Amino acid sequence: MNNENYLQRLDIEKILEDLEHYRPRRKGWTWRKKIENLKMGDFTYRQCSSPLHNSVPLPAAKAFGGIDPQPDCVITSEIAWRLEDDIRRMRMAAWHGADHIMVIRTTGQSHIDGLIEGTPMGVGGIAISRKQIRATRKALDMIEDEVGRPINFHTYVSGVAGPEMAVLCTEEGVNGAHQDPQYNVLYRNINMLRSFVDAAEAKRVMVSGNMAQIDGGHNANATASKPWKVMPELFVQHAINCLYSVKVGMPRENICLSTVPPEATPAPDLRINLPYAVALRQLFSNFKMRAQMNTKYIQSDTREATVTHVLNVLISRLTSADIQSTITPDEGRNVPWHYNSVSGVDTGKQALIGLDGITDMIELKMNGELGKKVRELKERAILFLEEILEMGGYFASVEARYFIDSGFYPERLGDGVIRRIDGGASAGTIVPRDDDYMAPVCAHFGNNNLPITSGKPCDLIGSCTLCNPDKIVYIDELDPEDNVNNRLKQTYRERKADIIRPEVAEWGDGTVLISMFLPASEQVANFAALEIARQMGLKEPEVIHRLVMHPAEGTYLEVKGRVDIAIDTQKLDMPEEVPLLDEEEIKDAVKDAPLKVVAATLGEDEHSVGIQEILNIKHGGLEKFGIECYFLGTSVSLEKIADAAIELNAGAILASTIISHSDVHRINMRKLHDICVEKGIRNKVALIGGGTQVTDEMARKAGLDAGFGRGTNGHMVASFLVKWRRRSKGSKEGSEC
Repeated sequence: MNNENYLQRLDIEKILEDLEHYRPRRKGWTWRKKIENLKMGDFTYRQCSSPLHNSVPLPAAKAFGGIDPQPDCVITSEIAWRLEDDIRRMRMAAWHGADHIMVIRTTGQSHIDGLIEGTPMGVGGIAISRKQIRATRKALDMIEDEVGRPINFHTYVSGVAGPEMAVLCTEEGVNGAHQDPQYNVLYRNINMLRSFVDAAEAKRVMVSGNMAQIDGGHNANATASKPWKVMPELFVQHAINCLYSVKVGMPRENICLSTVPPEATPAPDLRINLPYAVALRQLFSNFKMRAQMNTKYIQSDTREATVTHVLNVLISRLTSADIQSTITPDEGRNVPWHYNSVSGVDTGKQALIGLDGITDMIELKMNGELGKKVRELKERAILFLEEILEMGGYFASVEARYFIDSGFYPERLGDGVIRRIDGGASAGTIVPRDDDYMAPVCAHFGNNNLPITSGKPCDLIGSCTLCNPDKIVYIDELDPEDNVNNRLKQTYRERKADIIRPEVAEWGDGTVLISMFLPASEQVANFAALEIARQMGLKEPEVIHRLVMHPAEGTYLEVKGRVDIAIDTQKLDMPEEVPLLDEEEIKDAVKDAPLKVVAATLGEDEHSVGIQEILNIKHGGLEKFGIECYFLGTSVSLEKIADAAIELNAGAILASTIISHSDVHRINMRKLHDICVEKGIRNKVALIGGGTQVTDEMARKAGLDAGFGRGTNGHMVASFLVKWRRRSKGSKEGSEC
């Protein structure tokens, strides 16, 4: 693709065009290409993968030449709302480093007992219809070209419609899915027999598409009242699903355990979670590990979610992770904030890269407390399995409430979930195959009852949809009103006219988030914040986060609301953006031709913090680039500044002016220009004004060469100075100043 296309928003209508004839260009899961001793910038990385063609690096990368090292493990981004907006979120996540896109919620796929068509809003989030999946996979093809690596698309193969979902996903190039019959039994109350028969069918179809499978054992962490006590049970659940998948024919390298640390701070996080992680990896060393965060304890605090995330990633680095999930507190906020999703990806990437090679410097102490706990957990799990066998198997043990019991095995509290072998959804629907039974697709568990003399089973009917995708019947939309085409029509004019509104969940929804601190108790602050939001003009305000600073002294709150504001970007008055010189180029230019600057606050102004940050090396100021800086102090007369520039043979004067009453900042900048003209140095020095009220336009009207206001840093000023000097010497590059 042309690089210019990367700077344009995705054309959703174009993606939806001709979907009937779209075919996935690849199937199956793709792992990252690991590169040992990868050199990027000044560093060598030991646990990294191939760099991206296009990406958004971490903010701190500005100090390291813009490098964006990618960790060795796949990184997940969980996205959920509606098709046309999910695709845009996927693009954002991919540019930040995600290559495993999970489309989850807002409706659980396992609640649906058949396949649906079209794109109704009621099933937004989960990728369950053919059009949703096909359009998403087509969009990901384009996004893959942008970032330069495969992106794995993931959904769910669960519920009563599990086998049908497996066929749909395989047909449409879905790369991975959750599949675990115990999830259906324990957490969705689907009949045990039906669930395991369906799982055999679904897993077999997934094998034909080379899909990665992630199990659902981690759900016990989220449902048990005391998750740290269900660790032996989690091992048992993983073991049952892993072995069942192997028996069905799934390659071990495609079987992933969804491992979740059972606890979070304020519990002693690592002392509980690390032994569990080590024991899990020892017991299941032949399988892949998908390290997921624990959402049970996360409510609405983004800081708390981030800390939990980083601690969990530390465990991944101390042990292993093939897929690193990411986390946001969106469940507590009840809104799929796309920038929180990206923030979660950045957190995972930042922590993984920051911990690169940590096990080359430290090792786990297995001959002490850690080793004892690891052994104990494994022993408890093995005893649990033995008791299941004594009970008569898995189904009997579920009927006896063995699972999601809050006791630390062999302790039992009797609060586990109970399911009946003859109960649950779709009970009694397992029937023998007819004498003339034929599988609907080749990738099918078991045998057809029709004789096959040669070739594939589906040769009897002229091939199946897995062998010949042209046999797939594509249905665009069933609901004439509730569909993506109509939703896009409603926003078409604004999208094409570059009219923008704030958004969070969907295009131009007008949602904004404001934060405030109120010196009141939590209850009073909550309702006061809502009233403040209303008086600010926010519609439908809702407090989505509260943090008590002190019961009497105050509460921090975040309030969500809507605004009816639309901005026509074509009418915005924006200065032309001037690109900055590379830091190394600035340093080389100063090294070749040394540069001195004098700086001071003007007249009676005593505010020196801002100018010091522009000058001082500690803040990335001009000194960092080798520029020799002379700070004359505060409240310096204009004459003294000009005389110092002459005496030091300075190339620039930096004049800071914060005070602005009676337009004194404008007056002093004009006077500085006039004095430099009088002293005959105006054409020899660059005159730069700065301050919170200063703008470039204002400074130039006052006769200076440039003005810098809020948000200025030393790099910006240094880049300008080098360009100004080149221009003053007749360089063509100087015209960029």
